[in-house]
Amino acid sequence: MTCVFVAGSRAVSRLNSQVRERLENIIKHNFTVLVGDANGVDKAVQRYLAQCGYRGVVVYCMEDCRNNVGQWPTRAHVAESGSRRDRHYYGIKDLAMAKESTCGFMLWDGESRGTLTNVVNLLNARKKVLLYLAPKKAFFHLRVFEDLHAVLHANGIGNVPAFLTSIGIREPALLDM
Repeated sequence: MTCVFVAGSRAVSRLNSQVRERLENIIKHNFTVLVGDANGVDKAVQRYLAQCGYRGVVVYCMEDCRNNVGQWPTRAHVAESGSRRDRHYYGIKDLAMAKESTCGFMLWDGESRGTLTNVVNLLNARKKVLLYLAPKKAFFHLRVFEDLHAVLHANGIGNVPAFLTSIGIREPALLDM
């Protein structure tokens, strides 16, 4: 069964017709959607899937779910006691979704570190990613790290490895060079 990890930036809270069309395709194929519980893309995707009456959804969260619009099954994850509720804390559930999914559909605002980290985690696991770059209203099919580099370079980032490192994202494939 195909499981699609759908996620994106908290700054993106509305789904345009292009994104809704892709979600409708996921529904049509009866794929399972793995989605987080954050505000922004996660909540917007949950709202849309609930409006469609789609049941093939699993919501991933840390301890208690912040958003579960459709009252779908959940997968709660636990961090070490006293962990700060930062990008790394919520990254625990994101990493689980990357591991348990077949592919990814990421909606990126062009800035979110978390969304880019999800893309890198999926590519590192040799999983395909459909990346929607919201500022350009464009879709990109990513299969390998070079695809991500090409997208970032085409969007004005000259030294992609240095850029990723500067925002705290490490590509495991680059570490082996």
